[in-house]
This record gives sequence, structure tokens and C-alpha cells, in this order.
Amino acid sequence: MLGATPPASAQEEDLGAMWGTAEAEAKYYPIVDVPIPPTVPMQPGSFEILPDGRLAVGTRRGDIYFVSGAFETPPNPVFQLFASGQDEIFGMSWRDGSLTITQFGEVTRLTDTDGDGQADRFETLTNHWGYAEGHEFAFGSKHDPDGNIWVALGLSGSYESHNLFRGWAVKVTPEGKMIPVCSGLRSPAGVAANSSGVMFCIESQGPWNGSCSLKHLKPGGFLGHPASYNWYPFVEGMEAPALEPNSSSRIAIEKKRVRELVPPAVLFPYIKMGRSISGFRLDQTGGKFGPFEGQFFLGDYTLSLILRATTEEVNGVWQGACYPFREGLATGIMNVEFTPQGQLIAGGFTTNRQWPVRGESPFAIQRIDWTGEVPFEIREINIRPSGFRVSFTRPVDPDTASKSAAYSLSTYTHIYSAGYGSPEVDQTTPRVVKAEVSADGLEVNLTIEGIQEGHIHDFDLSALRDREGHRLLHAKAYYTVNEIPSGNRQ
Repeated sequence: MLGATPPASAQEEDLGAMWGTAEAEAKYYPIVDVPIPPTVPMQPGSFEILPDGRLAVGTRRGDIYFVSGAFETPPNPVFQLFASGQDEIFGMSWRDGSLTITQFGEVTRLTDTDGDGQADRFETLTNHWGYAEGHEFAFGSKHDPDGNIWVALGLSGSYESHNLFRGWAVKVTPEGKMIPVCSGLRSPAGVAANSSGVMFCIESQGPWNGSCSLKHLKPGGFLGHPASYNWYPFVEGMEAPALEPNSSSRIAIEKKRVRELVPPAVLFPYIKMGRSISGFRLDQTGGKFGPFEGQFFLGDYTLSLILRATTEEVNGVWQGACYPFREGLATGIMNVEFTPQGQLIAGGFTTNRQWPVRGESPFAIQRIDWTGEVPFEIREINIRPSGFRVSFTRPVDPDTASKSAAYSLSTYTHIYSAGYGSPEVDQTTPRVVKAEVSADGLEVNLTIEGIQEGHIHDFDLSALRDREGHRLLHAKAYYTVNEIPSGNRQ
């Protein structure tokens, strides 16, 4: 979602065959519906956990509900209206007795001063960006350690920047000062920090973006779409890049020309791994949600599913991998949130604005629980000077995993272009030379010839088994190589 309507040929595409693993996923991560009363007009856009353990829900319509009982088994929710009259609430964060929301036109702090359960004080922290039409979304983070809210601002109609700071990420201090951070966004969605405290946002496929991607909000950086160059004169101490990127090029080429260009940290192959990725959160549940602590969990609006992603810094540049997680949700997922019990809340809606959605419900709040049984999964892929290290959630069968032929690996990239999206291009087939299994069976170090900078590395590990002979729940993973550690530049 949340981009300009693609060309007619793209609109006519099928939503794509999904992974076909919903039934198997349910054994480990069942989906639980959180009932919504018919009297509650609910289009969830953001979530927050309140200090008293209730769930706060901000909606596209501009309402905020506090919900008790949503985390019970089974859920027994009671909805209380906290505030209304806002607009497209796509970010919420509680701090110091107040709820700060990011909405279409501003960052607002709401407080219940008299304790009656409803907000009665509304403070505009900042509205120092322009807005005029429906694609100019604003997505906000939780408070960072300094109390700032980070906001990612979509372009005007996806292609241009007609209003102040459209296509920028900014941060808003607790005192309400707005600080521009970086330019070059197109139609961003969720904003969150990784386990190192570094801020990222999700970007949608479209002009100058061959696929959806996870982007590092690097201060002073340019994130790829040049339409927002026009607002540099309004940023004290920051100059516009001396060059604009060439169209019909490649990110790996242009980042050497345009020194400010920050390449996407994780590219999500189109439809294979999401079509309109949205809000995301870091798993900080301490293992309550299974073996994925410190990883991002991301919703997808169009395909009604949840993905995982991991990040690492190589040569000062962020990169990482994405993995399937859970399909079969009821509606277009706009945001997710972890509960104190270690559950994952997911919710969203469908619209009549020509954005297709796989899930059929007009809106929903659902909860993904962990049964306590660990699935056999690719836990994480990390790049190494000699190739990649692949870690697993359960020990692999060493006889199978030690054979290099058990690993299928291909690469491709996208055209970096002013046109809408891109096919997969520049395909290569790296060679797996050696596979070394750790003593505990939880890691395999792959020696690989032919790693490609600027390419997605598409792993198919269907041949692997665990020690009991089980297949991987999801055998695919996709690692984006921006940098190769020293010692292995080919």
C-alpha cells in the first residue's frame, strides 16, 4: 500500500502464489482473532502498550481506543474511546504520562489531565511539513532514548515533492523542535530502531525503488529518490548532493558516484517477499516469542502476511536478510506490536483506493501466539569474508548439511530507475565450494565463490533436514549484499 497507483500492467498482476505454509505455521504460531464490537469503527493504523498493560489502537479515521483483555486467552476485549478527531494515526508512543501520536499533518501529544479516561489536552509538537493530498503519508516511530519521535514523510503522488520536506525523514524533540535527518524517500511506512538502536524505515516499491526495502535513516544521507532535493535550502548545515543519480543504472554503481547515497539495507524480492510492506517492530520479548530475539517482524499490507528481517553493519554500511514467517492474516496489515506476554499483535484494514489486499476482512486486529514448540527454520544469515554463515533454530543433520550440493544460491539485482519498480536483472549463480557444520549443528559456514555486491542472494535450502529428518518450515531466505567484508572482494 501507500504509494501511487502503479501502471495498468502492474495492477493486472495476480497477487502472486504465496508460500503455501499457513497450515504448517499454525502448529507453532497460531493466529487468534481479537473481536471488535460492531459499534466500534475500527481501521487500525498503529499500536502501543500502555503502562497498565492495555493495548492502545490508533486508527486511520483518527480515533484512539484503549483496549483491555486483548492479551487474554481467549481474548475478551473491552474498548474505551480515549480520543477522536485526529487523522490517519500511523505512529503512537507512550512516555511520561502522555501518548504521542504521528498523524497526517503533525506530531501531537495527548494527555488525560483529569483522570476520566479521555484525552483533554492536545499539544501540537510540530506540524512543520507540508501536506495537501492523499499519498503524503506520515509514519512515526516510538520515542528514541533521547525522547525524539522519528517521522518518515511520503512524496506527493509518489513521483514528486510539492510540499515542504516531502520525501524526508525528520525527528521531533520532546520540546517540539523538528530536525530534518535525511532525504530521498518515496512512500515510506514503518519506522523503528534495530537492536543497535539505529533507525530504519520501510520503503515501498515504485519510482527509483525496484522493490520494497528496509532503509537506514542515516543522518545527512540520501536514500534514493531525488525529488526531495528541493528542500535542502531549508536545512541548516546540510547541503544537497552535488550529483543526482543516473536513471536506468544500478544502486551499486550510483553509490560510488553520489557519495551521500545510502543503499537499501534489505531488499524484499517483489511478491516473493511482500508487495507493500508496512509497520514493523523489533522482537525484544526475551524469547517469549520463540527463537528470533533481536529481529524485525514486518507486516505486509497487500499480501496480508508477516515477514522477518535481520541487519548487520559491514564496512560502515547496513545490510541484511529477509525471511518468510506467517501468512494467512485476515486483512491488509498496517502495523504490528509485541505484547508484554510475548505475543505479536497485527492489524489493519482494506480501502477502496485501488490497492488490492489478499485478506478479505475490511479491518481486523489479530494476535500471533507462540505455542512453545520451536520450528525448524533458518534463524539468520550473516556474511563472512569467505562466504556466509547460516544459523538454524534446531540442529541440522550433518550428513546432509555438509554437502555443498545441498545449497542452491542465485543472485540478481534491480534497475535503479525513475520508472516504476523493476524486474530482477543481472542474474548470476555463485558456487558453494564448501559447507562446514558446527559441532552443535546450529550453524553452517559456507565458502562461496562469486558473491556479488549490490545483489540479492537468493538461498534455497530445501534439501536440508534437521536431526530428526524434518524439512525446514521455510526453506527460502534473501540476503542483500552492499559490502563484502575485507578478504573476499571478487
